[in-house]
Amino acid sequence: MLNYIWGGMILVSLIVSALTGNVETTVAAAAQGAGNAVELCLTLLGILCLWTGLARIGERAGFIRILSRLLHPVLSFLFPKLDRNDPARDSIVMNFVANLLGMGNAATPLGIKAMQDLHARNKKRGVATNEMCTFVVMNTASLQLLPTTLISLRQAYGSAAPSSIIIPVWMVSICSLAVGILASKFIERRTRL
Repeated sequence: MLNYIWGGMILVSLIVSALTGNVETTVAAAAQGAGNAVELCLTLLGILCLWTGLARIGERAGFIRILSRLLHPVLSFLFPKLDRNDPARDSIVMNFVANLLGMGNAATPLGIKAMQDLHARNKKRGVATNEMCTFVVMNTASLQLLPTTLISLRQAYGSAAPSSIIIPVWMVSICSLAVGILASKFIERRTRL
């Protein structure tokens, strides 16, 4: 469906540019946009490699196990069916830390790993468990203490104060995470009744 929407938008823009006599401008803008997209991907790739490498080092050094123990009360509330030694807990902690540090796209592979670990213990294939739903909500509405990817993007595009967004990001992250978790727990409780 999304392919049809994008295809339709491209087709409409080409028709409008042909009717208004701006085909050359449209083609030049498309080429410039493609170049900017490649440049942005290379910038984000560097950030992704850095954070993914640091996450792997943290995992091998035992940092994730220490964080898992420190976050035990929070994880027990959010994921009551996971025991302390479940591999899904480590994956969730790694994703949580990646989001906390604002790693952006570097958090995605960690989130996929966490979801695979949660799915591996799922007895009803094709049906998401409460833990899986809570994780998706927590991952989507992630708390970011240091939005490094966003700051890097703002700096790459010439912002005079790239880190001036930290306080608003904190406020929005806390609100969205709180509302998401409350909604998840409310729905989880209602479905148990």
